[in-house]
Amino acid sequence: MNREQTTMDVVLLLIMAAPGLCAVSSHAERQFHFIYDPKTMTEAQSYCREKYTDLVTVHNMEDVNTLNNMVDLSRIKNTRYGRHIWIGLYDDLDSWRWSLSDRSFYRPGETEFRLWGPGQPDNYLGNQNCTLIDRLGRWRDMSCERSYPAICLDVRGPNVTFVLINIPMTWTEAQSYCRANYTDLASVRNMAENQKIQDLVPAGGLAWIGLSRDSWKWSDGSDSTFSFWKAGQPNNYGNNQACVFAQFNSSGRWWDAPCEWQIPFICYSPLPKQELKLFKLKVEKSSSADLDDPAVLENMLLTIKQKLKDQGLDENIQVNWKKQPDGKVFYKEKKTKEEEKTKDEL
Repeated sequence: MNREQTTMDVVLLLIMAAPGLCAVSSHAERQFHFIYDPKTMTEAQSYCREKYTDLVTVHNMEDVNTLNNMVDLSRIKNTRYGRHIWIGLYDDLDSWRWSLSDRSFYRPGETEFRLWGPGQPDNYLGNQNCTLIDRLGRWRDMSCERSYPAICLDVRGPNVTFVLINIPMTWTEAQSYCRANYTDLASVRNMAENQKIQDLVPAGGLAWIGLSRDSWKWSDGSDSTFSFWKAGQPNNYGNNQACVFAQFNSSGRWWDAPCEWQIPFICYSPLPKQELKLFKLKVEKSSSADLDDPAVLENMLLTIKQKLKDQGLDENIQVNWKKQPDGKVFYKEKKTKEEEKTKDEL
């Protein structure tokens, strides 16, 4: 049988597939993993950080649509709140801090001084992130968007004074005003200063001080500001709803809920890296074989892939031909003069 030598190039693209059900997000090349084993928010967070990267951050409507398309509702218990799954959003209720951040202004323990009124802070309706003081010196949390007078702090060397600004402002407006005209919104370091401030509050009134906290945060520290709340949410019903689930029988809309609930959850991880390898193989063919026939090329690819699998390579590898500039896969090997001489002698 007449045989001739040709050479070919083969490109092997190795893609290590992640276990379990997953889908790809275009944001930062992530993939999502639905875990249907119910856990509390804290347990879910620990699981995701151990097995993947973290609980999922939802960046945009594309992520919402991806999650809606891949969820298996039959695996989620239906409750009076619908079919819900934890996402990585939570309300950081313990992040209270003073507007004036200069550490030299505070002695040890003074940044932690608090004088909350009865039942406070209660985060009513889930949006109370700023602090008011009343005429009795008691503090309460309040929505930062409400308008009240403010107490400014004026620091001049060792002298510290407090000034009432009897103009209704939001907390952010009050902070800007105090920083522009004095030092900052009032920090309260001890009972003596609290007494001085409460004496400035109008009778029966309230005034802003400089204590505020962070609102909703993502478990992985992402700065995404996207939200997809259901109407009327968040509401902090029962004053204990600091975590968030997506309701997948309602387009994935978000609800706040007690973090102790045990429900399924969604993790995410980076897409696995793709490793590209180029192999040049030398083959011999019979003169009757048509190496331009797509069926012949496909059969050879299947044979190569099976041999790679038999050697223990991942079953999800992709094997493709690398075409030459002229569109052909194979090209005839050029023989050296020494090889031609050997052939003539034979």
